[in-house]
Amino acid sequence: MKNYILFLLIVLVSFPVYSSDSTSTILVKLNDALKNKAHYVRLKEERILNFKKIKSDDLTKEQEYNYNKALYTEYLKFNSDSAILYVKKNLKIATEIENPELLNLANLQLVTLYSSSGKYRESEAILKSIDKKKLSRLLLQNYYVAYREFFEHYAANSYDIKYIQQIRKYRDSLLTVLEPNTLNYKINKIQQIMSQKKLDVAEKQLLHLFKNIKEDDPQYAMITYLLGNIYETRHQLELRKKYYALSATSDIKKANKDNASLQELALVFYESGDVDMAYKLTQSAIEDALYCNVQFRTLLMSEVYSIINTVYLEKEAKRKTELQLYLLCISLLSLFLLVAIIYVYKQMKKVSRIRGELFITSQKLAELNKDITETNNQLQERNAQLSESNHIKEEYIAHFFSLCSTYINKLENYRIILNKKATAKQFDEIYKMLKSTTLVDNELEELYKNFDVIFLNLYPTFVKDFNALLIKEEQIVLKQGELLNTELRIFALIRLGITDSVKIAAFLRYSLSTIYNYRTRARNKAAVSRNDFEEMVIKIGLISVKV
Repeated sequence: MKNYILFLLIVLVSFPVYSSDSTSTILVKLNDALKNKAHYVRLKEERILNFKKIKSDDLTKEQEYNYNKALYTEYLKFNSDSAILYVKKNLKIATEIENPELLNLANLQLVTLYSSSGKYRESEAILKSIDKKKLSRLLLQNYYVAYREFFEHYAANSYDIKYIQQIRKYRDSLLTVLEPNTLNYKINKIQQIMSQKKLDVAEKQLLHLFKNIKEDDPQYAMITYLLGNIYETRHQLELRKKYYALSATSDIKKANKDNASLQELALVFYESGDVDMAYKLTQSAIEDALYCNVQFRTLLMSEVYSIINTVYLEKEAKRKTELQLYLLCISLLSLFLLVAIIYVYKQMKKVSRIRGELFITSQKLAELNKDITETNNQLQERNAQLSESNHIKEEYIAHFFSLCSTYINKLENYRIILNKKATAKQFDEIYKMLKSTTLVDNELEELYKNFDVIFLNLYPTFVKDFNALLIKEEQIVLKQGELLNTELRIFALIRLGITDSVKIAAFLRYSLSTIYNYRTRARNKAAVSRNDFEEMVIKIGLISVKV
């Protein structure tokens, strides 16, 4: 029994306290609850499973009866078939221990389960077999509730004013045996007042109860549902929507599958023109009714579902037609756009190669609906590259002519010296001059110096920018008087567009493997991605070229 009490306490604290919110906030919470519906069902199943695990093997018959009764309570509005199973177990136990009180209680529980499942004959037969005079005051409450719910369920199957009269009759009888200070009495009394059309009185009492009740209370959904009924009668759509939504949210969070709020709320959204939400709620309500095997709810929902489903399908068909029209318009616009792009492409074909590339880029961006800003940025970059390329050509052409003139003068001087020595028959001196590499070495040194001066004139910040691409510990420190060293010259040539290692090796008079080693070692020292290192070297000074 201690385990049973512990289980009930877990159930009681598993739901949050609800605070008053606007209708929009309430509907947001309802949508969240619908999305997490499977989660609430899983929690319910886990609670039931955990409770089943704590059953002891040494229970007395009475304790086992109470254990089954607790499981019946959990399954009552969750799964009728399982609830029936545990009630039948209690019928067997009550018969074995010959306890009429427990037997009548189980029979009355079975009545409601049978009538909600559509077994009206079986339900009525049990009711008629019970001797009302032998029932205790507590069982009389169950008796009147069972009769009232029997006629409520039957009225859903075959509506007749006499069934409504029977419902009122047994509700009135129920009020005579309920304690006046209990919440159950107050709710039934309010329902009686509502049946007498005293809606103002009923509303006042319900709002008082609503103000003082917590969302985890089992009667919370009923109170908010009744408020929804009142505002439905008064045609107050927003209030009706609000309280039905509160009731439906509470039912979903409790995994209560036998509920009327979702159906009523579906009708509210249908009347307000929101067919999508109405369809969604109707689907959810039918799923619940089928899951719980509540036949009278299924019957009620079938009529509503038929109406809403028809309108929903019509709306979907209209959406499909509109979508086809939109697709046709988009296709025509796309065709027009394609023709326009082809025309522009043909006109732009006559411009330079760079502008052609930019046009292709612009065409792709237009086809993919990219921002025109990106095209402008790329155009600026290409123009900068053109400007830089033109400037480099001008600089190098000027230096080329200057160097050519200088080398011609040097060759002429060298020829004069050789001629003088040949005239003087100083053949040994001539041989020594021809054998010596000093002249070549000096010329190479001067060539590299000129290269360094010209390159740094074009890219004055190259050394600083190159070091910025390396990790701090591996940055290059030039010796006194050095403008560039071998490693920097290799990447200076790469910056000028000479990326072929063979050409670089020929210019610097190094072996091909040495050039590869320099390039690989520099990539390994990079503070950026190794794959992007040389690409970033090429971009050094791209915008701020010295002119």
